[in-house]
Amino acid sequence: MDGGTSISVRLLDGVHSVDSELWDACAAPEAKDGGRALNPFITHRWLNAFEESGSAHWREGWDPKHLLAETESGETLGVMPLYVKGHSQGEYVFDHGWAQAFERAGGEYYPKLVSATPFTPVTGRRLLVHPAADRDLAESALLSGAAQIATENSLSSLHVNFCTEAEQKSLEKAGLLTRKNQQFHWRNYEYPDFDAFLANLASRKRKAIRKERTKAVENVEIVSFTGDDIQPEHWDAFWIFYQDTGARKWGTPYLTRSFFEIAQQKLREDILLVFAKREGELVAGALNVIGRDTLYGRYWGCIEDHPCLHFEICYYQAIDYAIEHGMKTVEAGAQGEHKLARGYEPTATWSAHWIANPDFRKAIANYLDHERLAVNEEIAILGEHTPFKKG
Repeated sequence: MDGGTSISVRLLDGVHSVDSELWDACAAPEAKDGGRALNPFITHRWLNAFEESGSAHWREGWDPKHLLAETESGETLGVMPLYVKGHSQGEYVFDHGWAQAFERAGGEYYPKLVSATPFTPVTGRRLLVHPAADRDLAESALLSGAAQIATENSLSSLHVNFCTEAEQKSLEKAGLLTRKNQQFHWRNYEYPDFDAFLANLASRKRKAIRKERTKAVENVEIVSFTGDDIQPEHWDAFWIFYQDTGARKWGTPYLTRSFFEIAQQKLREDILLVFAKREGELVAGALNVIGRDTLYGRYWGCIEDHPCLHFEICYYQAIDYAIEHGMKTVEAGAQGEHKLARGYEPTATWSAHWIANPDFRKAIANYLDHERLAVNEEIAILGEHTPFKKG
């Protein structure tokens, strides 16, 4: 394609408006022959589950306005998940302070435009370029289209959340502001088993983890299900766990009951459920999502308190699964310095932000300069306190 190629960018009122094969050709080309997607959350089936279930819906402040970029001859350049948002909930890139500052100054921060996977603080591509397309041309078309939507509709800002580091660099060159944060990820250094992982830890940390694992299963049995082994009754139990955690943490859980029904129908091959069972009853559980080389820990809940059970179900069982299946990484969600002692290491995450108001943009840029320095320092300090043997 030459520089004179005519391009059109179409707005999609939901991912259902585009053929799933076309979307996934851009979002997960590595899975075209039936393999796993690197990042399941950006596939058509996951985005559609969020939207079809009413979890990511305009009534909930998530109005889908995805982009599809094509050439004049109808060749697909790429797609971009995009939502008009009336709040900042479910993003995990916290800009509530920005909204409050802008509104105190007389501005209107909401609605804003966000490229993200709903309720999912997982790094992944946001400019989903078709493998046959010119990358620079496709990324430029998608970003220009998003910026045009924001401008023409007088939106305060455009946010590209949890993008890859490569995308962050491209977006920074395009004039977006860079934001850096950190999470805790477990890395598989080709461990043959869990004991080999423990052997890399300092003696005191190794003993502490063994003690936690023993304590966690004193009164319960751990059981796991994936694919066709997942049954509707497992979702009945997990829904109760999910509701309990959501009510205690932030008031209203993001996912509807319908989402879990759709998950049983269309997503169960992507899902690993880990439960604790006591006297035949499921009393706690965690939901993980299986990528090609990463296991993503997403939700946890319980109806009984058992010492160390959260660590076992959410962290150690995930490590066991990753080692057994040769996976490179376990991502256990946002925040949580307690993950550090369990072998999860500080890892940088990225987002990029376009701010329409020039004065506000200048203030945000200054804030982000200072924030990045603080995040760099935090990652360095945390890195010195991992449980691994020194040297």
